[in-house]
Amino acid sequence: MTRPEVLSPAGDMEKLILAAAYGADAVYLAGRAFGMRAAAGNFPDDELRRAVAYCHDRGVRVYVTCNTIPNDGEMAALPPFLELLEDAGADAVICADLGVMNAVKRYAPHAALHMSTQAGVMNADTARAFYDLGAARVVLARELTLDRIAALRAKTPPDLELEAFCHGAMCVSFSGRCTLSNYLTGRDANRGECAQPCRWKYHLVEEKRPGEYFEISEDGGTYILNSRDMCMIDHVPALMAAGVDCLKIEGRTKSGYYAAAVTNAYRHAAEAAARGEPLDPVWSREVYQVSHRPYSTGFYFGAPGQYTEDACYFSESDVAAMVEACDGDGNAVLTQRNRFFPGDGMELLMPGQAPLSFVMGPMTDAEGRTVEAARHPQMELHAVLPVPAPRYSFLRIKRAAALPGHGIG
Repeated sequence: MTRPEVLSPAGDMEKLILAAAYGADAVYLAGRAFGMRAAAGNFPDDELRRAVAYCHDRGVRVYVTCNTIPNDGEMAALPPFLELLEDAGADAVICADLGVMNAVKRYAPHAALHMSTQAGVMNADTARAFYDLGAARVVLARELTLDRIAALRAKTPPDLELEAFCHGAMCVSFSGRCTLSNYLTGRDANRGECAQPCRWKYHLVEEKRPGEYFEISEDGGTYILNSRDMCMIDHVPALMAAGVDCLKIEGRTKSGYYAAAVTNAYRHAAEAAARGEPLDPVWSREVYQVSHRPYSTGFYFGAPGQYTEDACYFSESDVAAMVEACDGDGNAVLTQRNRFFPGDGMELLMPGQAPLSFVMGPMTDAEGRTVEAARHPQMELHAVLPVPAPRYSFLRIKRAAALPGHGIG
């Protein structure tokens, strides 16, 4: 089977570099406007040009999000931005609005048109309609089951690509069309400013008793709107069989380590599925090493259910340091990310490879002085690793035990 594209989030330049290093076929990112993740670092114009050039030099495609629903004033600023994308050589523009779609065809004619999940593609007729308007790809609504995706695939042109989310946060509303943030905070979710009130803890307040909070559950308040995160690492063959051409990883506001580790895992899952081989369990475990809420398989096999006990994120590992340089004998220069000590049990995660366990040896600081602990954020450290490790490798510390009840539901 043809291997699906692995599409990774690039909220800023560091995340883009790490996604490319760890096996992304393509990245998606935004400029300083028109993207659905205003909280991400995003890319000013000059950096966006550099980002496209950096990726193209490494054979990685770049898709730029223009998937907000702009008003007339915002539309007036769109043509110069699209001309910038055309000049920079962006491979595709992701949009949800018909006016934006027409503007892309006019001002960035060499960029492919991808219809965002914000467009709510739930059926073959809608997919064909966008195809007839010039779309090369549709990003399917997250509420579709695998059976419905397969039925949609059978009724759409073979050259219309289907992209589907495989991993990351899910919205409790239909494909991000929630207006709760607008109502409670004035921050518009359709302009990338969602305050995520679905993750808040709620109590009841009686109209004549302001400030007096009543319990909803036996334990007090509840995270009644909280959703699970999606994880399809063990079901990539099923996504491929349904006709999905691209596996999309959510997470432009998450860490660079998240972009690296999850991309690494899904690249191996996609390659194993294309070869018809079972997935090595090490890659299923990798997705538990990044910060996440309780996992589910989304709507692909039915309703995912909710997890209302809390809205906490957790992981089975903490990032300790990143490799900045390393010679052939394993002598490495590291930058600290979290506190760790000589003698700690560690894992070394390198691009394209499974994690390697080892015990942390002696460390020195930038002046060559022996240090008993890596305590200071971003401090430079020198240590000997068990193998030569390329730049952008990560050292991480395994947590003593995983939290109960947080498997894939």
